[in-house]
Amino acid sequence: MRNYDVKKDRRELYTATRSFEPVDVPALTFLRADGAGSPNTAPLYRDVVQALYTTAYAVRALAVEQLGRKHTVGPLEGLWWSEDLGAFAARDEDAWQWRLMIVQPEWITRDLFEAGLARAVAKKAPAAAGRVRFEEFHEGPSVQILHVGPYDEEGPTLARLHEEYLPDHGLRPRGTHHEIYLSDPRRTDPARLRTILRQPGGPVGG
Repeated sequence: MRNYDVKKDRRELYTATRSFEPVDVPALTFLRADGAGSPNTAPLYRDVVQALYTTAYAVRALAVEQLGRKHTVGPLEGLWWSEDLGAFAARDEDAWQWRLMIVQPEWITRDLFEAGLARAVAKKAPAAAGRVRFEEFHEGPSVQILHVGPYDEEGPTLARLHEEYLPDHGLRPRGTHHEIYLSDPRRTDPARLRTILRQPGGPVGG
């Protein structure tokens, strides 16, 4: 049974270099759940991560059982925004809003998702299971870069993206800031954390 791994099969989306690179992100389907507050202290953040992974692994098991198709569960991803645009520069984490996501292979259907969610609830009853949704997301033309190091040190790279790269290429940001977590923070030295930082962009005046 061939194993599908999104990081290998969609390398252009799940690998990056330490230089800014354009990428056109197609419509993909995700498990998604929203919340707000600090990822370091808000219990909801931990609950959502648990619910997403528990559901993702249940869906994976059902795909093997019912379809004979196997895949590696994708990395955690996050969309981040705030009503106060200065909240990120000021590291006011309590004002942050987020949408966490795990990408799904194209053969995962809504019926399979719903059955997987029901299995996850029956077996582990994750506290935030009611927040998990199955949705398509089309990000489109974007710019991305690999950040190596602590999450709190992303600021200078994001500043270069917004203040230099995008204007120099006639682009403006649109949509929400996107992060793809390639490392497990529980097992990785903060200095070695690998995170793809992605920003959708469009032409100025477009």
